[in-house]
Amino acid sequence: MSIFVRVFLCAMMVCLAFSTSTIQAQEVRSVIVDADTGNEVDDFYALARIFMEPSVEITALNSAHWQTSHWAVPNSMENSHRLNQQLLGEMNLNLKTLRGATARMYDWGDRAQHSAATYEIIRQAKEKDELTILVLGALTNVASAIYLEPEIAKKLKVYWLGTTMDFANRVLKRDDFNPLMDPYALDVLLNSEAEMFIMPINVAVAMEIDFDELQAKTQDHFLGKFLLDRWTNHLDGSRKSRILWDLVLISAFIYPDFGTLTEVQTSRDNGNRKIKFYSEIDSEAIYQDFYETLLAFEKE
Repeated sequence: MSIFVRVFLCAMMVCLAFSTSTIQAQEVRSVIVDADTGNEVDDFYALARIFMEPSVEITALNSAHWQTSHWAVPNSMENSHRLNQQLLGEMNLNLKTLRGATARMYDWGDRAQHSAATYEIIRQAKEKDELTILVLGALTNVASAIYLEPEIAKKLKVYWLGTTMDFANRVLKRDDFNPLMDPYALDVLLNSEAEMFIMPINVAVAMEIDFDELQAKTQDHFLGKFLLDRWTNHLDGSRKSRILWDLVLISAFIYPDFGTLTEVQTSRDNGNRKIKFYSEIDSEAIYQDFYETLLAFEKE
């Protein structure tokens, strides 16, 4: 074989390897996002981040209620739905947006909340071998889908922010906001075959950030200014710092290196099964990624 042929073949192999690695790097993951956007400030930041992510295709954006909260508006789901639309409009994006449950699951009889969001989850799960759902609030929409069609549970990968995990003693507590919005829905998930990845709040608490820092980093960008307005116009807009809870779940999903997963065998009253909990996060890397992604974003 001549030197020219060998050089040509080597060049072709390098090109093929580069092409293969590029395809793998650009692999797009499809997800449903389920958000109680009206409840807090953090949802806007989390949604903005995943809307800007080219490696993720959002096949449905579901609105979630936060009706059980003492400070809930009369229709918290509709409030979340409207804000989802508002953020998409600000970013000049078009996604399928669906209304979810108006309140927690029922106490007896048909306990499911029948909604467009729930039936979209069922539809996609039946059409696919696997369905990933990122849940930023109550689990009502997902749990209702499992309640109505239990066989889809084994196809679901559910990423959720909620609960407190005592890793030393393997004790799971459910006394934070998201579980309390629908306790029965959490029971449905824990006792199902759905694969769960939980971001406990005692880990996510590392996401606390000062308003001044966020303002300095993002105020010169149109979207950054829009998100800052959400902070200052919220009912407790005078706060000097916040924990952007939901951003950590979204970022750890996009970049698994931003979080450490620890498998825990839950107690008999919490499903008695193995669930992956985030035990550590890199909040500095998450915020750096957010700033860089935001500042590079332009409307199409």
